[in-house]
Amino acid sequence: MADTPPGPRGEPLFGSSRTYSDNPFRFVEALEKAYGSVARFDMGPMDTFLVTDPALIQRILVEDADQYRKPDFQGDALGDLLGDGLLLSEGETWSQQRKLANPAFGMARLAGMDDRITDHAESLVADWTDGQEIDAERRMTHVTLDVILDLMMGVELPDERVTTIQNQLVPLGARFEPDPIRFAMPEWVPMPDDAEFDEAVETLDAVLDEIFERRRGTTGTDEDGPMDFLSILLRARDRGEQTESQLRDEMMTMLLAGHDTTALTLVYTWFLLSEHPEAEARLHEEVDGIVGDERPTIDHVQEFEYLDWVLNESMRLYPPVYTIFRTPTEPVEIGGYEVPDSANLMLPQWAVHHSERHWDDPEQFDPERWSDERSEDRHRFAFFPFGGGPRHCIGKHLALLEAKLIVATIASEYRLNFRGETPLELLPSLTVHPKQEMTMRVEER
Repeated sequence: MADTPPGPRGEPLFGSSRTYSDNPFRFVEALEKAYGSVARFDMGPMDTFLVTDPALIQRILVEDADQYRKPDFQGDALGDLLGDGLLLSEGETWSQQRKLANPAFGMARLAGMDDRITDHAESLVADWTDGQEIDAERRMTHVTLDVILDLMMGVELPDERVTTIQNQLVPLGARFEPDPIRFAMPEWVPMPDDAEFDEAVETLDAVLDEIFERRRGTTGTDEDGPMDFLSILLRARDRGEQTESQLRDEMMTMLLAGHDTTALTLVYTWFLLSEHPEAEARLHEEVDGIVGDERPTIDHVQEFEYLDWVLNESMRLYPPVYTIFRTPTEPVEIGGYEVPDSANLMLPQWAVHHSERHWDDPEQFDPERWSDERSEDRHRFAFFPFGGGPRHCIGKHLALLEAKLIVATIASEYRLNFRGETPLELLPSLTVHPKQEMTMRVEER
């Protein structure tokens, strides 16, 4: 067994963090191409192992999941933002909270929420006119916030309060853009954007406090009360099984993680359809044939095939979460290399989804690659936009149902024509955002 996998030689103090921060997408693609399954590099002082073999990723996330935890560095600013919510919590806390959350995200419940999702999609397009130009990212963010507030918190906020939430997303995201100085400095060292970040967190905390106050006394009992996640947690709090800080952390996690990835999937889907009119025409044909003059429902969603392929291809080319991290709780062997328990493992969706080892013409938008004939021999972890194993994204089913209903609602009436420049420039934060405004022209079909 070799001691250390191959990898680039970094600079003193910074390691490879400056190259990574310059363009993390290009960096992980280059390492996967040059070194294969496992590579090692320094992210400032952090010893980092890049793992891009789907079989090894499956072992880390699924079979040997109990040997790994979330790394400590994700508990710094991210911990200030999300606290001990489902995304970051560990051990018994995570198990308890996940068990509480499961009923809110079960398909039995979500299947009955289809009309409410479609209501929000129809409200989104109610004021659209032929030839109008819209900021697609802002519009998709607004509708997915509406959905998560309704389905998981049991509230509908006025547009101005949803806009308040949206306005905090930029300073929050900026705090998590790769920065070699931050990689090299201790967390306690002040940085220029700290004040904006703290102010955004305070503003979102105030919005959550408003929501908690509105929901006071409306949650009923476990037998007859609503089953949105906030109601479940409020009842648990009333029984003394949930602290105020746990309530806040779960709802902050739900508010942010619950809308962002779905909004981005929708944005990139509209962009790709605009760039590939033959795929757009086929999608319209499927939606027209299945939905017709009706409102999209769960029954229609179950019939879609090409729409499934389009969404998968969108998440393959532009995975909203572009990398996830784990740290072994004890020394482990990965791909024939020794990995110490102090190391950080980077499992990059971006590199795996764009690898020629796993995909033909990986940069090409090709929805038909998801047909049974072309996908039957593909490793399941060659595509993992929702993670995997016990800690897979709890909102996966909601995100897919929501995306399909929103796409079907909009595509029944409109096409969106991208008006910006290509290729897209991407902004790496916790998720992959486009740098430019995603201006699209609304065209009636």
